[in-house]
Amino acid sequence: MSLFASPRFLSRVMAADAVSCAATGALQLIFGTALARWTGLPPPLLLATGVFLLAYAAAAAWMARRALPPRRLIGWVVAGNFAWALACIGLLAVTGSSIAAPGWAWVLAQAVVVVVFAELQWMGLRNARAPGPRALAA
Repeated sequence: MSLFASPRFLSRVMAADAVSCAATGALQLIFGTALARWTGLPPPLLLATGVFLLAYAAAAAWMARRALPPRRLIGWVVAGNFAWALACIGLLAVTGSSIAAPGWAWVLAQAVVVVVFAELQWMGLRNARAPGPRALAA
């Protein structure tokens, strides 16, 4: 059995995504002012995305705890993660000259991390098998 077809692979990826988002969101909320000075990113952007990341982390954690991860929702998560990465690139393209080097690193790191999670989630969805009637009856 491949790693991606493991019954718990998708749940573990969702749990890791939840932890990553919770940590990033908490950092942005707790240290928002200092992070804004250091990165050159606007404080309202850090606040808004920090709140969003914490809400997303709670939803991802809920998905990770399901015996059968909700495939359709995780499909939306994959699309959302790719959209987040594109938004990061768009932010840098539009406001990049006003963002300090640490801000570029912060935004690019988020883009890379969400693309990795999206790929892992996609591989998990493609390789996960829906349980047959016997598995559901057991």
